[in-house]
Amino acid sequence: MQRLFSTFPNSWPGAGLLLQRVVTAALLFCCEFGHLREPSQHALILAHLIGTAAAILLLLGLWTPLSGMLIAVIEVWVAYSTAHAEIPIMLATFGVTLAMIGPGAWSIDARVFGRKHLEISDR
Repeated sequence: MQRLFSTFPNSWPGAGLLLQRVVTAALLFCCEFGHLREPSQHALILAHLIGTAAAILLLLGLWTPLSGMLIAVIEVWVAYSTAHAEIPIMLATFGVTLAMIGPGAWSIDARVFGRKHLEISDR
């Protein structure tokens, strides 16, 4: 993960990335649960379940590049399969941007894969 992102932005940029992750995940939850309640094609049910799992990963900031690209692929699939493609295209765009920018400092990715500070003590 550290090879993908040189830094995990903190302060205002980190807050912006956290806000983008939360808004994207909230929109995905609303859209995916709305589609799961209505009868639809069986192939799209699998796409909505995968989208919900990716939204959970995105909300936590875990494996953000993978979950962002997964969201993009799933939402393009949904946009291609339905008549109303505006929201899936917007969610696919959010997924791609989060995959490219990264999770930010307030994420599990930053805690697990971020830079470690070593303290050297004099003895």
